[in-house]
Amino acid sequence: MKRLIVTADDFGLATPVNEAVEEAHRRGILSAASLMVTAPAAADAVDRAKRLPQLGVGLHLVLVDGRPALPPNQIPDLVGPDGRFPTDVSRAGFNIFCRPRARAQLEHEIRAQLELFRASGLPLDHVNSHHHFHIHPTIAATLVRLAPEYGIRAIRVPHEWPIDSWRTTGDRLFQRMFARIGQGPWTASLRRRLERAGIQCNDCILGLSDTGNMRAERVAKYLARLPDCVSELYVHAATGPWNGPEAWPRNYACRGEFEALIDDRVVAMLKRSGVRPISFAALTQALA
Repeated sequence: MKRLIVTADDFGLATPVNEAVEEAHRRGILSAASLMVTAPAAADAVDRAKRLPQLGVGLHLVLVDGRPALPPNQIPDLVGPDGRFPTDVSRAGFNIFCRPRARAQLEHEIRAQLELFRASGLPLDHVNSHHHFHIHPTIAATLVRLAPEYGIRAIRVPHEWPIDSWRTTGDRLFQRMFARIGQGPWTASLRRRLERAGIQCNDCILGLSDTGNMRAERVAKYLARLPDCVSELYVHAATGPWNGPEAWPRNYACRGEFEALIDDRVVAMLKRSGVRPISFAALTQALA
C-alpha cells in the first residue's frame, strides 16, 4: 500500500518557515512538521500548530548546529564557547561516542528538549533530528530507551533508495550512492532498534539528496513514482529568506520548496492518485 508523509523540517526556526508550514498544510500537501523547540520562533510555531489539529507535529531534536535547551554550563562537553552546538557532525559524533561525560550530558539535553515539547501541549507525532544526527547509535539508543517515558511512537529513518531516486530525478547518482554507502549501516542499525522496540518508522525517504532543491518539478517526479510502502517526503520550506546565524544556506530554494507544496499540479497529482498525505500518528493508529 502506498502511504505518504510530507514533512517540513526546522519548524520554529524563523517566522518565514512557520508561515510556510501553516499555508502549505492549509492549502497544499503538507501533513507533518518537525519542531525545533529551542529555535527563535518556536513559540510562534506552537501557536500556529494549535490552530492546525490535523498537522502532525514532532520533535526536531537539535544536538548539532543549533541552540541547546539546557544552560551551557550544564552541558560543557557538548557546546562551544558561544554556547551553541558545533556544526561539525563527525566531530560531535566522535565526542559523544568516546566520552562518558558527553554521553551523560547528551541524555540530559535530549530529556530537556522532550520536556519542552511536552510543555507545548502538542501531541508528539514523531521524532527526528537536525542533520539526521539521531542515526548516531548513542542517540538512537537513548531515544529508544526514553520512548516509553515520553510517548515516542514514531521516528524517522533517513534511508534513501539511491537507484530509485536517481531514476526518478535523473541526477546526482554519485551523491546518492555516496550517502547510501556512508549512512547505510547507521540507518539499518536504527531501523533494527526501532523494530525491536515496536516504534514505527517510514520505509524510505524522498529528497535526502535533494535538500534545498525540492521545487515543484522535482516533487512532482517523486509523487509520480511513489513506491508501494511508507514514504516520507521532506522539505525545507519558507515563504522567504531571513538573516542571522539561524539562516539556511543561500543556495536553498526555500521559497521554491514552499511553492512546490501548494502547486496546483502537485496537489492535483495526489488527488488523482488517491494517496492522501498522512502524519506518523496515522501509522501508529493503524496498528492500535
